[in-house]
Amino acid sequence: MTSATPLRLAPGHRNIGRELAETWQARDLLYTFADRDLRLRYRQTALGVVWVVLQPLIAAGIFTFVFGTVAHLSSEGKPYLLFTFAALAGWNFFSGILTRASGCLVGNANLVSRIFFPRLILPLSVMPAALVDFVVALGMFAVLLAVYRIAPTAALLTLPLWMLLLGAGAFGAGLVAASLMVRYRDVQYVLPVAVQLLLYASPVAYAAARVPERWHTLYYLNPLVAAIEGLRWALLGTEAPSAGAVAWSASVAALAVIAGVLVFRRMERGFADVI
Repeated sequence: MTSATPLRLAPGHRNIGRELAETWQARDLLYTFADRDLRLRYRQTALGVVWVVLQPLIAAGIFTFVFGTVAHLSSEGKPYLLFTFAALAGWNFFSGILTRASGCLVGNANLVSRIFFPRLILPLSVMPAALVDFVVALGMFAVLLAVYRIAPTAALLTLPLWMLLLGAGAFGAGLVAASLMVRYRDVQYVLPVAVQLLLYASPVAYAAARVPERWHTLYYLNPLVAAIEGLRWALLGTEAPSAGAVAWSASVAALAVIAGVLVFRRMERGFADVI
């Protein structure tokens, strides 16, 4: 009498087209997660959504004192508060997507381990909240422009491009970080340090032109340089980034999304088992 062959159950392979179709079909769930994120973030806080404005405003004030008043760094002829606030609005959009996306799987471990749904919805659901934060900060920036009596320029029309570069890069990196964090919780300790270092390696508190010329090649390897300089140009009319730097930033952002999706899909089959 022959022994029965053991039955092995395993997740099937799905092509990316089917996964994207399933994600689109479950878009109502994405809206629900995004709405929950917005509602819970500032619950039980005295100031609520005001923190969206206060955080970049306080940081811009500190940078203005340290780099503008003490270090006397150039702000390209613009008020230093506006100079840093414009860049911080974009930086917070980038870092907000990256940090929230990186913890979205671990933060929803009960859902991931017990319920089937397109996992890509979780990192996608952090995007609307980050965009709302940026729009609120943009409203405060418009008030500051009126106070300083500075009119926007035609470069404002390029704002969606810089937001796309920042958002795509953050989303791609967030997918990789989220996938790795499921298996290696060390990521949640390494990532904040890396983000902080990246902040000072990007032209947030200073202009890229202040970097010594001998370091330009290395410095512009950071794809955020062109995106943040472009955002500042769009909002404040400062010097525009070079076409080469923009092309590099766009290429890295596209590669980040592709790499992020590939890593996420490769590791997704084991999320429920190890989370």
